[in-house]
Amino acid sequence: MAHAGIWLYGEQVPRSPLALAALASVAVPGLDVYDVLRSPHSDADFDVVVVKDATGKRWVVRAPRRAAAGAALEAEQGLLTALGRAHDTELVSFDVPRPKGAASMAGDEGRAIVYSEVPGAPLVLARLESGPGLAASLGRAIAEIHELPPALVEDEGLPTYDAEQYRQRRLAELDAGIQTGKIPPRLADRWERQLENVSWWRFEPTVVHGDLGEHQIVVAGDSVRGIVDWMDARVADPADDLSWLVASAPEDIVDSVMEAYRLRRRESPDSHLLDRARLASELALLRWLMYGVRTDNADVVEDGVGMLADLETMLFDEGDDS
Repeated sequence: MAHAGIWLYGEQVPRSPLALAALASVAVPGLDVYDVLRSPHSDADFDVVVVKDATGKRWVVRAPRRAAAGAALEAEQGLLTALGRAHDTELVSFDVPRPKGAASMAGDEGRAIVYSEVPGAPLVLARLESGPGLAASLGRAIAEIHELPPALVEDEGLPTYDAEQYRQRRLAELDAGIQTGKIPPRLADRWERQLENVSWWRFEPTVVHGDLGEHQIVVAGDSVRGIVDWMDARVADPADDLSWLVASAPEDIVDSVMEAYRLRRRESPDSHLLDRARLASELALLRWLMYGVRTDNADVVEDGVGMLADLETMLFDEGDDS
């Protein structure tokens, strides 16, 4: 098909917005594309665009650029359908993109998927205020994810871990990082102590989004309207979905979110939930470094090394080596 991406000197040239709009017309019979409104940031894995049809409805078109991304996109479809049902039956208050059609592409990247767009705008953490408004809605939405039945994820064949398996997974990530010789020793020691402190890791695994952040949370007014990008969903540590928050938000915002979160959860309080969330936010820098190592990307490796050095300075200059 003419819509597939073009390869140039070993790198795939992104598909144009018009090519993605044409794929949308193929994927959803009767869809009359009126305009290409904007092209959200694509990345190494996906070309993405939002189109508007003749009735004013907006659609998201996502086309994988690599076979692995295509497989992840396919795996997400069943989960989104199940989450849509959870919203429609009021099990969760937030909506999700609804898959509406797919179009095959040339090559082995997979299929382009077309979704109905969740109305609203991405959350802007810097504008979030403490109190009972949007911060509380955010806390409830995250809690609703963690209250979902694990079978919803397990039935789609997505990864499932118990607490000890997940701790061992983190330890293996750290060991691989240490072997590169690029992790500051004080950081490695700090992370090893926290990972070996088994009292931190007595948690009840839950459904987790797995890649939660500002751009995945759609808001309108004082409410979370939707949550998108579920390709990293799994049953694992609920702290993972809070790591971005504790890394970036002021303490009063975190307190407001967590107050609403705890009120919505049915499980017994997890006294080390935020400890593990902070650790997860730090280990995200390690995973970025290791991505550069695995892909032999010198720029990413240099960036990761610099961020780890900055983190070490921040933590130990403040005396936080516990």
